[in-house]
Amino acid sequence: MTRKVLLICGIVSMLWYVAINIIVPMQYPGYNIASQTVSELSAIHAPTRAFWSELCLIYILLFIAFGFGTWLSANGNRKLRIVAAVIIFDAVFGLFWPPMHKREVLAAGGGTLTDTLHIVWAFVHLVLMLLMIGFGAASFGKAFRVFSVGIVLVFIVFGILTTKESFGLEAGLPTPHVGVWERVNMGAYMLWVVVFTILLIRRNNKPARL
Repeated sequence: MTRKVLLICGIVSMLWYVAINIIVPMQYPGYNIASQTVSELSAIHAPTRAFWSELCLIYILLFIAFGFGTWLSANGNRKLRIVAAVIIFDAVFGLFWPPMHKREVLAAGGGTLTDTLHIVWAFVHLVLMLLMIGFGAASFGKAFRVFSVGIVLVFIVFGILTTKESFGLEAGLPTPHVGVWERVNMGAYMLWVVVFTILLIRRNNKPARL
């Protein structure tokens, strides 16, 4: 039962992240979900920075719990244990994510080291997601592997679109769809986590081995 509750935290964490992506933008006057990135909600001097950070802490704790649930569900499966370790590391890593500056500051040439590190963190997070998906896909059947490949293809397509348009942040140019492209990627990742969690819950109910 404990293991199942921990696994359900994976689904709850995804639902919580969706919720805060609806609630927090409503507290940011003038924020546009379609044309602005998620990172701008926690940008330096953004009015929602503190609120976003507080709500994200709950998400991170839920995701860490999910990682432990995945570990307990591995039952000696090395691939699943790697997925569990990546989940926990990614969650803890996210606690230290450096914030970016607001887009008007970037456009005025006010970017600093924290903006560079923000991009580095994003790249590392992407690598960790791909590791999670790769080893997770290898732990189940062909259908889930095909599904996982489809998710990665979504990452590639919409990742390119996001990256291409995000250059407009520093250039002071319009970014009419950057928020859409980024959130499609986020949605694909969250869908993968939910499906992966369901598969874990359906696994045989062997006693967990630490």
